[in-house]
Amino acid sequence: MSYDIICFDCDSTLSKIEGIDELARWAGVGEEMAQLTDTAMNGELPLEAVYGKRLETIQPDRANIAKLADLYIQEMVDGVKEVFATLLGQGKDVHIISGGLRQAILPLADVLGIPEHSVHAVDIYFNADGSYQSYDESHPLARSGGKAEICKQLLQGKYSLVMIGDGKTDMEAKQPGVTVIGFGGVCDRAVVRELADEFVEDADLTAVLPLIYSLGLPK
Repeated sequence: MSYDIICFDCDSTLSKIEGIDELARWAGVGEEMAQLTDTAMNGELPLEAVYGKRLETIQPDRANIAKLADLYIQEMVDGVKEVFATLLGQGKDVHIISGGLRQAILPLADVLGIPEHSVHAVDIYFNADGSYQSYDESHPLARSGGKAEICKQLLQGKYSLVMIGDGKTDMEAKQPGVTVIGFGGVCDRAVVRELADEFVEDADLTAVLPLIYSLGLPK
């Protein structure tokens, strides 16, 4: 019993932080931006209504993205390395699907053994001096429903996929062939408990492994 593809969110799933909220805190607008993040993750506003606004307000530069990349690694959720080592050791096709900023997530992915082509996140662009320029506004993951789009692309020619995450945007991935597991070890959201096929409240990510195996469709 196994899934063909296993996907994880990043923020509050692989790492204990919400990256955009950390960037906002460093920019002195932490409280305001945290409220926006919560409204999107709880499904109260579409992601596209807050994504660009957050970045335009924060203006994260190249140095802050590098700092965030380090923090993602420092704040890894308990059990993450063990989960990835187990799945990759069994030859599983593992992906990270995140509405976060790709350049900040890639170093964490590298630590976990995930190649760049299996990291799906939003690119950020800088000016020559390293200051913020823009982001990939056309990327599916910068809008609500984007994770469903990425999962649909990955499913082509495959039979089953599982998505593990903490937010409403992760639950939107649910579609034929896709199972969603809610992870509440960092942030326990009522909407995720309601919509997930299964929910894990343990703070250690290894708690999802039995579900990955027991819920998986036979090949």
